[in-house]
Amino acid sequence: MQVGFIHGVINADNMTIAGETIDYGPCAFMDTYDPATVFSSIDHHGRYAFGNQPRIAQWNLARFADTLLPLLDANQEKAIALAEETINQFPARFERYWHNGMRRKLGLTSEQPDDANLMQVLLQLMQQHADDYTNTFRMLCSVAEGGEAPAGYEAWVARWQTRLGQEPHSLHEAAMLMRANNPAFIPRNHRVEAALSAAVKQGDFAPFETLLGVLSTPFDEKPEYAEYQNPPAPNERVYQTFCGT
Repeated sequence: MQVGFIHGVINADNMTIAGETIDYGPCAFMDTYDPATVFSSIDHHGRYAFGNQPRIAQWNLARFADTLLPLLDANQEKAIALAEETINQFPARFERYWHNGMRRKLGLTSEQPDDANLMQVLLQLMQQHADDYTNTFRMLCSVAEGGEAPAGYEAWVARWQTRLGQEPHSLHEAAMLMRANNPAFIPRNHRVEAALSAAVKQGDFAPFETLLGVLSTPFDEKPEYAEYQNPPAPNERVYQTFCGT
C-alpha cells in the first residue's frame, strides 16, 4: 500500500496463514490518489478498494481464527474471547507500520505526536487536487532539498519543513531516505496493458523487456525513461483489470 498497490481480490483464500497476500490476479497500481480506487472487474462494490485493504486483511485473519477455535480452548466462549483479543490488535499494529512507512516516505526517522495528522492532510490534498500518488511523493524528494512547493501545497510544505527541522539528520539525508522509499517508477497499468497487447497481438516483446528493465531498479532516476513516470492520458486509462492478468 505504501507504493499504491491494490491487490484486487483479497479473499480469505488469497492470504497465507502468515498474513501475506498471494494470487495477484486483477491487481493494479493507483495513479491518481483516491482511497476508493478499484480496478478489479469482479469487485462491484469496492470491497477490495485501496483504502479497504487493511479492514479486509483483518477480516481474513478473523476467518482464519474461526478455524482455530477448537485448538484455543475447549470452552467455545473462552476460545472466541482469546481469538478476538488477538484479532482486535490488528488495527493498531497496522497503523503503527503504516505510519512508520509514511515517515520514511517523508524523510522522517523520529516520531512526533502530530505526524499522523501531517500524513493525513497530505493525502487529503492529493485527493483534493486529483494528483498522482507516486509522482507527488517523488516530487517531494526535491522539495525537501529546497525545491519549490507545488501549487496548493504551500501551507502543508511549510509545516512539513518545520517538522524536518526537528530531525537529527540533514535535509540532504532526508531526501536520500525519501528517494529510497518513494519509487520513481511503478508498473503503471497503461504501460502493462501496452506491453501485454504488443506481446499477445504482435508477438513483440520489446515493450515488455523495456518495461521490465525500467522497473528492475524503480528507485533510480532514469531521465531517458522519464515518459514511464507519466500518468496515463485520458485515452490510456485502464479502468478494469481481470483475473488471469
